[in-house]
Amino acid sequence: MTTNSKYFDSIRIRSGSKAQTEIKVEACQWDGCTNPGTHRAPAGREHEGQYLMFCIEHVREYNKNFNYFSGLKNEEIAKFQKDALTGHRPTWSTSAKLGTARDASRASADFARIRSGSAAYQNKIRDPFNVFNQARAAASPKRKYKVLETKAFITLGLEVGASAETIKTKYKALVKIHHPDANGGDRSSEERFREVLQAYNLLKNAGFC
Repeated sequence: MTTNSKYFDSIRIRSGSKAQTEIKVEACQWDGCTNPGTHRAPAGREHEGQYLMFCIEHVREYNKNFNYFSGLKNEEIAKFQKDALTGHRPTWSTSAKLGTARDASRASADFARIRSGSAAYQNKIRDPFNVFNQARAAASPKRKYKVLETKAFITLGLEVGASAETIKTKYKALVKIHHPDANGGDRSSEERFREVLQAYNLLKNAGFC
């Protein structure tokens, strides 16, 4: 399109002076000052988010003498500074959650057992489908069995390294067979019952069941 086109002639350009929007500037809020208030300053404590408008000279004077803690006692200032460390959010001590010092010591002991990996503590965790024991067995290499552990498996009539569920099932079955009460008080099976009990306790303490 050339400059002498009929379409170019129909274009109208708005005057720049009319297009500009006038920005209203309030007067400085300093007493007796009539200069434009082009600089803002915080209104102060308990007026957060609110500002005063000053000219450049008076905003400097205002900021020089501004004290957020004006009117507060030393104790109140110290409390404010302490609360500021947590963003002025409420906090609770660990002992308050646990209830008493006795509860705290018990929780510490339980946590220590978790960290130490005690087999006796791990046995307290309910795992009816043996999911976690199987996962640990698959992830870790097979351990070398001690002589007494091997003898305990043989005493129960099991293969060395039998699962925890198999050990428990076999133990219950042997107890029913060799318990003196189940044999009318016959003491001939008492020794066998004692061997079964000792073997099971050894495997249990070693973490096999």
